[in-house]
Amino acid sequence: MKIKKYPNEHFYKADGTFDQEKAKQAYYEMFEAYGYPVYDRLRTAEFWVTDFGLGNFAETGMGGIFWLNNEKDSYFGHDIYLLPGQMIPEHKHVKTAKGGAKMEGWQPRHGWIYTYGEGTPTPGVDERIPPSHRKAAVARTEQKLMPGETAELAGAEQWHWMQAPEGAIVTEYATFHDGDGLRFTLPNVKL
Repeated sequence: MKIKKYPNEHFYKADGTFDQEKAKQAYYEMFEAYGYPVYDRLRTAEFWVTDFGLGNFAETGMGGIFWLNNEKDSYFGHDIYLLPGQMIPEHKHVKTAKGGAKMEGWQPRHGWIYTYGEGTPTPGVDERIPPSHRKAAVARTEQKLMPGETAELAGAEQWHWMQAPEGAIVTEYATFHDGDGLRFTLPNVKL
């Protein structure tokens, strides 16, 4: 199944601002192609999209929804949406006043992904890292995940990122997510 890939300019208004509605529409098209149900919550502001302030949504962007995020008992349920060619920029989660460093694992539901973590670099990995991230990327141990397969962080506070060359819907299982603990290797990333 081939998911439509839009040029980057499709996601920006004439004045250069990110067009969240066009981004959401592209995800809705992907949901339909995959037969992924569009629950009512996915038609609200709980479904968010971001270009990470980099102005290159077609490469570095994502959509998502936090189905659950329980601080008291420390659990988190999140669906990650990546259009063809999109990546989540490299980041890690550090301990905050609200909880420990977030630990997480991923399971593609539709499509496939590459995940990257710390460790021995995978041979040939540099050619699969987008040029915009090649110099900054610390996490170069690559793992390909197909639908139903899982992977997880090897340890707390480790750098990691993912990309979906053909588009993907990924479920994340994790401990409590506190945005205050999020750190990126690229200094100009904004949420």
